[in-house]
Amino acid sequence: MLVPPPLSLYVHIPWCVQKCPYCDFNSHALKAEIPELDYIDALIEDLDTDLAAYRLAEGSRSLHSIFIGGGTPSLISPEEIGRLLKAIEARIPFSENIEITMEANPGTVEAGRFNAYREVGVNRISIGIQSFQDEKLKRLGRIHGSDEATRAANLATEAGLNSFNIDLMHGLPDQSIDDALSDLKQAIALNPPHLSWYQLTIEPNTLFYSKPPTLPNDDDLWDIFEQGHQLLTEAGYVQYEISGYSKPGLQCRHNLNYWRFGDYLGIGCGAHGKISFADGTITRTVKVKHPRGYLNPQKPYLDQETQVEDSERPFEFFMNRFRLLESCPKQDFIERTGLPLEAIQPSIDWALGKNYLTDTGSEWQITEQGKLFLNDLLAAFVDEE
Repeated sequence: MLVPPPLSLYVHIPWCVQKCPYCDFNSHALKAEIPELDYIDALIEDLDTDLAAYRLAEGSRSLHSIFIGGGTPSLISPEEIGRLLKAIEARIPFSENIEITMEANPGTVEAGRFNAYREVGVNRISIGIQSFQDEKLKRLGRIHGSDEATRAANLATEAGLNSFNIDLMHGLPDQSIDDALSDLKQAIALNPPHLSWYQLTIEPNTLFYSKPPTLPNDDDLWDIFEQGHQLLTEAGYVQYEISGYSKPGLQCRHNLNYWRFGDYLGIGCGAHGKISFADGTITRTVKVKHPRGYLNPQKPYLDQETQVEDSERPFEFFMNRFRLLESCPKQDFIERTGLPLEAIQPSIDWALGKNYLTDTGSEWQITEQGKLFLNDLLAAFVDEE
């Protein structure tokens, strides 16, 4: 039987000062003043529509976490972020220890708002630093410098937040191993509770895709990861997912809910959602992508709505779950897909034979071999009946 998992909320703010050449997210460079009053009104109405459509307004499920992403959410004033959070809480109860994260760029004006965001309810900030080297920041199209990056992290510490995250990239254009490790050492020195350390990838529909920069070779990338992982471990960070490191007990609860195949509403331009129901239905949603369409009162907020069929659920479950390094309880698979273990047993047996997984009786654990051949492992769960 499918058991509805914890419920989160993703809020998308689509505007940035300028579009970075590596970014394939749904973000739009500012060409005029942000219509923040209208957009917050639209987000609240979008939430109302979802709560009614998916029978969540009765208060049967509390909100586990909120993540305000973008774009650059910190371009929205603290007053309007506060109005949004109050409206959300008035419509769906917050769990006692709810995590409310907001992404921010380390520009001087935005960083100075951290205290104000905390006062209206944000208790976790994710700072998009990416590098501490001015030349690399310029290549990445970032609008801040290294001094502003350091200042933003210090301000986040002083703001008394429950936690904060630093986003840091490696494998940057013309980046040496020493450059990458220098960035990581500077991030570690700022002592963030959480550090997202991930490799730059070239995605379609980006400037870097049409004009590819020179990136480090595979051997250098492996050395960067291996030496960087050691630095993080020695500094007391625990890797809990592919690109996520945290001090013990300070993992991002919102991301954990994604990777554990939890539920989440998605409001705002292009936001994705996933909702599970006790009757066995799993629904995925996508909202209208462009701000003009999203803010058009004559059009619905919902752009796509699809059902996750039984045959698709094993792949979707493991595609998310195997991002995490923790073991996977078999009961989670049963409760979150609504399927019996027998539905995937041939694929599990194959993965065990390949040494991609181990089986403790009640849990599965992905092995080092499984991580190396993750695509092969996931392919085994495609179109299971």
